[in-house]
Amino acid sequence: MSKKEILEKQQDAAIDQSMQNAELALSRTEQFFEDNQKPILIGFFAVLVLALAGWFYKTQYYEPLTKEAQDEMFNAQYYFEADSFKLALDGDGMNSGFLKIIDEYKSTPAGKLAKYYAGVCYLRLGNFNKADEMLSSFSSDDEILNSNAVGLCGDAQVELGNLDKAVSLYNKAVGMNNKLTAPIYLMKLGAVYEKQGNMQKAVDAYAQVKEKYPQSSLVSTATKYLESVKK
Repeated sequence: MSKKEILEKQQDAAIDQSMQNAELALSRTEQFFEDNQKPILIGFFAVLVLALAGWFYKTQYYEPLTKEAQDEMFNAQYYFEADSFKLALDGDGMNSGFLKIIDEYKSTPAGKLAKYYAGVCYLRLGNFNKADEMLSSFSSDDEILNSNAVGLCGDAQVELGNLDKAVSLYNKAVGMNNKLTAPIYLMKLGAVYEKQGNMQKAVDAYAQVKEKYPQSSLVSTATKYLESVKK
């Protein structure tokens, strides 16, 4: 037998073996499904039921609830923008306020945002403990709202006389590095340091506004405060 014939015979044998392996694997797969047909079907229907339940929850419950919450927010936001903070919180007897929206629509975006508004309302009404409670439990994907919530908690702590806690919160808000809110809370941080008599840290806070956020509208104010503290 020639070398070529030997090689062809080996290749044919390899192909036959591969086909046998494939047939064996297929046979085992078929046997597996045959042996486990009932649990496989149960698993399939369980996944199907979960998918249908998720679709039903989203389309028949969550989306209508979200729309309803957004509609309820309209009047509360109107009172908020008009500085009628008590009406914004409690409603006017016909329309819901932020507190009811938080209670009834807590799982929706509007229900979560209502916590932020409620915290600001409490702050403006002088109820600083409630303001801190609302704002510290608020979270959002919006970095401006998040940093503002932390910074406003700092405002509440200043009003409560907890200056060290306020410093910690202002530093946290600044550390979020939002170019719009960080300068605001650096200025507030500097003011608290001045109140505590820590002039060097006040200087550092005001200087950061100028150095890190030169485009901020607060740069001129920071410069004025910086010169005042250095005297």
